[in-house]
Amino acid sequence: MNTQFKKGVLELCVLSILREQDHYGYNLVKEISSKFPVTEGTIYPLLRRLTAEEYVTTYLVESEQGPARKYYTLTEKGSIYRDELALEWKQLVDIIRYFNVD
Repeated sequence: MNTQFKKGVLELCVLSILREQDHYGYNLVKEISSKFPVTEGTIYPLLRRLTAEEYVTTYLVESEQGPARKYYTLTEKGSIYRDELALEWKQLVDIIRYFNVD
């Protein structure tokens, strides 16, 4: 899959996953990489940016198996942004369908 295309879709994927349930970073990597290849080196910078832009917030959860895990949760602002991205995605899909790109 084209790297630039994947990066554009990845943000929507992360926000959509977080809309359903809070996750820690490595768990997001595992879930997304089950559908297409992605590395921690791609996800963590994206999570930092989404946090800086206040689309997600973080909290720590103690772990019995090592250090505390940082969980990411979607903010209200992030939920609105996710819905905007989803609408743009649907519009793009409609355009592709219009031109019979299979």
